[in-house]
Amino acid sequence: MVDNKALIVALDFDDIDSVLRLTDQLDPSLCRVKVGKQLFTRVGPSAVEQLVKLGFDVFLDLKFHDIPNTVANAVSAAADLGVWMTNVHASGGSSMMNAAREALVGRQNKPLLTAVTVLTSMAEADLAEVGFQGAALARVVALAKLTEKAGLDGVVCSAQEASELRKVVDPAFALVTPGIRLKGDAMGDQKRVVDPAAAIAAGANYLVMGRSITAATDPIAAIKRILSSLEPE
Repeated sequence: MVDNKALIVALDFDDIDSVLRLTDQLDPSLCRVKVGKQLFTRVGPSAVEQLVKLGFDVFLDLKFHDIPNTVANAVSAAADLGVWMTNVHASGGSSMMNAAREALVGRQNKPLLTAVTVLTSMAEADLAEVGFQGAALARVVALAKLTEKAGLDGVVCSAQEASELRKVVDPAFALVTPGIRLKGDAMGDQKRVVDPAAAIAAGANYLVMGRSITAATDPIAAIKRILSSLEPE
């Protein structure tokens, strides 16, 4: 069964007024929202706090990657903001991910903690350029297994890898998939893209979508169409 809030709308804006103009048109019961580096750097934690007050589940997508203590403190700070999900880079390794997980132990409203495997903007040529040999899929699978072993709640990956990951991770392990595009949409800076229905069919739990919704004439109508397409016929 598809989560009734499987859609996560990426709020890639430079100012809070633009964010609020969009969220005025959205329904927190139908979608979640993502605050990434662009908005967080421009506006700061108050962007998250305002969205939480409006009733939105917030995915704070800052992809923490640093020494274990620093990442643990950052994850703890994210939890203090009341976010629904936050993330780290799996390539930071077990010690870093364990520290991040431990920073959330005992919290009453503990956010989901996920780890980025391979950015969906990277193709195999890009991986080779930074020293990773072999297929992107093999890298994603290895990092997902490492993440699961560290006790995190899931990974951020391309939906192109979701079906293979579903063969090797627990069914409860969440797959968060950016790079989701409607057929006919521009790819932008993404390289490993999938349409919403195919992503869910492959085993994705959450779909991160930006321009397909934020640039729509009627964003809530776009969300409803997408959600309708995810239901089995």
